[in-house]
Amino acid sequence: MLGKFDYSFYHFRIYTFVFVTQLISIIMPVKNAALFLDECIDSIISQNYSNWELYAVNDHSDDDTLQILKRFSTLDARITVLNNQKNGIIEALKTGYNASKGEFITRMDADDIMPKIKLDKLQKLLITSGKGFVASGLVKYFSEKPLGNGYIKYEQWLNELSSRNLSYSEIYKECTIPSPCWMMWKEDFELCGGFNSDTYPEDYDLAFRMYQNKMHPTCSKEILHLWRDSESRASRTDDNYKDNHFIQLKVKHFKDIDYNPNKQLYLWGASKKGKEIAKELLKTNTPYRWLCNSQAKIGHNIYGIIMEDCDTVSLNDSQIIIAVANESDQKEILKSILKFNNTDYFYFC
Repeated sequence: MLGKFDYSFYHFRIYTFVFVTQLISIIMPVKNAALFLDECIDSIISQNYSNWELYAVNDHSDDDTLQILKRFSTLDARITVLNNQKNGIIEALKTGYNASKGEFITRMDADDIMPKIKLDKLQKLLITSGKGFVASGLVKYFSEKPLGNGYIKYEQWLNELSSRNLSYSEIYKECTIPSPCWMMWKEDFELCGGFNSDTYPEDYDLAFRMYQNKMHPTCSKEILHLWRDSESRASRTDDNYKDNHFIQLKVKHFKDIDYNPNKQLYLWGASKKGKEIAKELLKTNTPYRWLCNSQAKIGHNIYGIIMEDCDTVSLNDSQIIIAVANESDQKEILKSILKFNNTDYFYFC
């Protein structure tokens, strides 16, 4: 006869598998954005990734911004409203970041829209890649008015670089990490100095610091940010963005990151931008020689530097700053440089 089954010899364990999502902190400076805030915050609340916190920092708005933010914070506990005790977007970003608790950091502009997949896609890129990466996605400009050709070309150029993970290859032209469409691990963000820099434009400066600290770009092939152009956007209204060439910023970071004092530095091009670059190089005591392919300018003395004929100069073992904006001229310049198997060149416009 079989005995009673003795369960004491067996141990049963019940496992409950819980997928723990990691907290994403969204930092959003807000100034007089009442016209667009509902649409913006609705797009954040609608994300298919739910473990986020939003720090909306009111930067002394004088419209209905604060009331709208408070209404949303009452409806959704993930939204915290803070007031900027100082002034400006940099101080607002610092205020929001200092309160944040997330393992991932991103930022948002108060007049833009997040596609519902944005947070999920950016975070998954970082999870897959690991530390040492900055995740981004493709962007699309939109406006109540027809978009200017400059915005259309910038969007195409930016998305082309991003989709090929080549964001740093032309970083001296313009900002190649879209300011409201990136995400980083918090420790990587802090390694880059976070929002602690007081340099404007703050987004371009941060992109250079990502580059300097070797944060590898990884980009989704999907549109993850809808970027609004309007008359009230900061790039149109804030005095800190008036100089859209940002030559001082570019030269500073070039000297910190890429400049090789053991190589001859050439500046190619004497347009308005070229002259601004020349002034900044002189101001920072950076020796250079000046090239051009215009017979009318060859031999002229500008700021104490003689303009040289590009066809008579050897570009071996040198660095070249290209200060020529025309695309067909750039292609011809590149042909001349590559004849010397030189890849140490930088487009500044």
